[in-house]
Amino acid sequence: MQTRDDLRNVAIVAHVDHGKTTLVDAMLWQTGAFRPHEEVAERVLDSGDLEREKGITILAKNTSVRYRGVKINIVDTPGHADFGGEVERGLTMADGVLLLVDASEGPLPQTRFVLRKALEARLPVVLVVNKVDRADARVGEVVHEVEELFLDLDADVDQISFPILYANARAGWASTHPDVPGTDLAPLFEAVLTHVPAPRYDPDAPLAALVCNLDASPYVGRLAVCRVHHGTLRRGSPVAWCRLDGSIERAKVTELYVSEALERVPTEAAGPGEIAAVAGMAEVTIGETLADPEHPVALPSITVDEPSLAMTIGTNTSPLSGRDGTKLTARLLKSRLDAELVGNVALRVHPSERPDEWEVQGRGELQLAVLVETMRREGFELTVGKPQVVTRVVDGRLHEPMERVAIDAPEEYLGVLTQLLALRKGMMVEVVNHGTGWVRLDYRVPARGLVGFRTEFLTETRGTGILHHVFDGYEPWHGELRTRRNGSMVADRRGLTTTYALMALQERGSLLVGPGTEVYEGMVVGENARADEMDVNPARERKLTNVRSSTAEELERLTPPRLLSLEQALEFIADDECVEVTPASVRLRKVVLDRATRGRARSRARAGRS
Repeated sequence: MQTRDDLRNVAIVAHVDHGKTTLVDAMLWQTGAFRPHEEVAERVLDSGDLEREKGITILAKNTSVRYRGVKINIVDTPGHADFGGEVERGLTMADGVLLLVDASEGPLPQTRFVLRKALEARLPVVLVVNKVDRADARVGEVVHEVEELFLDLDADVDQISFPILYANARAGWASTHPDVPGTDLAPLFEAVLTHVPAPRYDPDAPLAALVCNLDASPYVGRLAVCRVHHGTLRRGSPVAWCRLDGSIERAKVTELYVSEALERVPTEAAGPGEIAAVAGMAEVTIGETLADPEHPVALPSITVDEPSLAMTIGTNTSPLSGRDGTKLTARLLKSRLDAELVGNVALRVHPSERPDEWEVQGRGELQLAVLVETMRREGFELTVGKPQVVTRVVDGRLHEPMERVAIDAPEEYLGVLTQLLALRKGMMVEVVNHGTGWVRLDYRVPARGLVGFRTEFLTETRGTGILHHVFDGYEPWHGELRTRRNGSMVADRRGLTTTYALMALQERGSLLVGPGTEVYEGMVVGENARADEMDVNPARERKLTNVRSSTAEELERLTPPRLLSLEQALEFIADDECVEVTPASVRLRKVVLDRATRGRARSRARAGRS
């Protein structure tokens, strides 16, 4: 085996908001990727609209910098647990890992997830303790916690002896000593050159390149982003396209690109170890291999963890359908879901009992909500069901997914949080009080217990708590959970809501709609203060008479409604409810709109229980 000393491939992994994309920004600036007076947006790799709005990385992206004559390919991965499939895909392109950990928060559930994947792939790790300038930084304790995490994940002796750097990514410096601030990122680049191995390859082996990601160009169509393991990809040359079904087709590399800073530049050849984008195969998918036409050998396909959450996505069947969107039919919806499967290896789509509805399985609520939000912006109108966990049968017993939950909150909320998690069958793993007025709670909770938990958690902690969770295996079914205590206020007719009607209803619970909103029978207009469902008339008008009243001119004070975002709506709905999503609005409704039919179903359910 030989090595390419002029190349390094490194993936940057961390928990969400620990500074990965900000560090990439600093690396690009200090290696001359931008002109001195060029205007560049902050977190330049977060280029998607949703990524900029939410402040998180959703898709794994690769860029490159040059340092001391060595090209360093950088893969920026998401930090949110729901997009773990992107992390697993990014690690297949890398030979080493930069693990970022916040100097105050320390290792969190997603840190455990990405580190476990890196150790399983036998990738060397360089630890970067970021945000050491924070007033509440506890650098020594965080390094000790990371070392314990390595031991907890059964790391080998050579994996535990990792180099440690201390950085402030926003200021653009790194240092090898915790008490000595740096001046630039030179120590980080030196650590990458020293501790991340150069790509190894067999000079006598035929061409083998694994498709790790997909992109698209308006000029040449679909692009397959490949890691070349052996041999050389050349523009215009024929290749053997080894498909996932085992078939082999002949194809031609019509265009070939490599990354230079933020640009994708054409090249004539890409050698072993390089990350290249190939055009010429319109139906290529992730996990396939481009091989030598004379000796086609497929590389092992990319495997990712199975989905743990599912929800139904179907066409919009409400009385107000067709007003906002342009894509309404089941055929368009199915083709869009099939297109999503091509580039998202962590999703699954299964047919349901109805021809216009499909079950979409993913890693978590945020991943599924991002898919729905993307589709509504493309003009789709959808009906989205309540998220449900994906169960499996092991040795004849029903098992459900578990989540590892980490909560940081002020210590005065310790009692109420313990009570909330106990109702959701949570099992306490650890409680740590850092002595700063905040506590860290570590729990294992059934995944279905966390559906709808975030909103209640933020309410109880007055918006001060921080919640993170990641998938943590399967366990036997934990029994029935009652997570939502209140029922719904449901409109019993179609019409425009009036201030007069809402004034009377706001005394019975909290409203989700304001005056002048068009509603229909079966639409959820508020949350009842009691546990049972209540049919209401939000369109009732005030009857005018000739008789004057002393209170007629009193000022009416209507409480502003709770306007739910898409993620909050998915958390809020009950089992017999769904969310109507259009480009202009998000409405909550019952699955069965007819009031009489729902009443008969409730009567039968009560009779069955008695």
